[in-house]
Amino acid sequence: MNNAIEIRGLRHAYGSQVIHRGLDLDVPLGRIVGLLGKNGVGKTTLMNILMGFLRPAAGRCLVFGEPSHALSPEIKRRVGLLFEGHLAYDFMTIAQIERFYSRFYPAWNPVRFHDLMERLGLPASHRIRHMSEGQRSQVVLGLLFAQEPDLLLLDDYAMGLDAGYRRLFVDYLADFAREKGRTVFLTSHVIEDMQRLVDDLVLLRKGHDAQKMSLEDFMHRFSCYSIPCQGHEIPARDDVLFNVERAAGERYEVFSFRPGNEVATTLAARGFCLDGLRREPMGIEDAFVGYTGRY
Repeated sequence: MNNAIEIRGLRHAYGSQVIHRGLDLDVPLGRIVGLLGKNGVGKTTLMNILMGFLRPAAGRCLVFGEPSHALSPEIKRRVGLLFEGHLAYDFMTIAQIERFYSRFYPAWNPVRFHDLMERLGLPASHRIRHMSEGQRSQVVLGLLFAQEPDLLLLDDYAMGLDAGYRRLFVDYLADFAREKGRTVFLTSHVIEDMQRLVDDLVLLRKGHDAQKMSLEDFMHRFSCYSIPCQGHEIPARDDVLFNVERAAGERYEVFSFRPGNEVATTLAARGFCLDGLRREPMGIEDAFVGYTGRY
């Protein structure tokens, strides 16, 4: 088996609203994959299908070779889940929640849990309900890692976290995943974390097929050029001009997977003077906005 997740012809809808239409996707073993897209394109729906909370309307979704909605207990023990933020049984203490979770996972590693709990500087008798959102996230992180899962499915791990706790989460996750070649499939609204964490991206864009590529390939191939508006209407998108946005300073930002000379030729054919054309530096958040559009 080369893939932790295999999706073929996946279709799902809520009434007449089709969310996924024939989605195909592989997540290879040992890769950290970020699922990116604007709100409403089906990220959480896909995560809920992978987690077994939804059954796809059509197609198949396999996790370690088994249908995601009917995983055996053996496979479930190999999958760590994070959904709906950093929820835990908040009436429990630190000691009680560790004791409760450990019974379900034969490979439970208490050292991982206690390492993170010691960083909190709180007694084992401290109740979770009295913790901040960041502290709760640390408890959840400890519970996830102590399970020693082969696959982590993380739906918006950054919810409610400040920069410090986010950095802790990302750094621990990266080290944990690469320690034994574990697989991670995750979403986050904090796009800049992806640049420090993921190997591959799955890009969802409304009305288009999902695109999967390595982070390195995406950042190398996808470029941004800006040019003065010069009184022209915003150029229409085509095979070269993947997306065009109006930017500050009476300029257009042109995003493209094509080489710069093709972008220049296309703009010149639309009547633009190329004197003010320049390539703009981009981080991953800039590239994400360029790919999906501002609005």
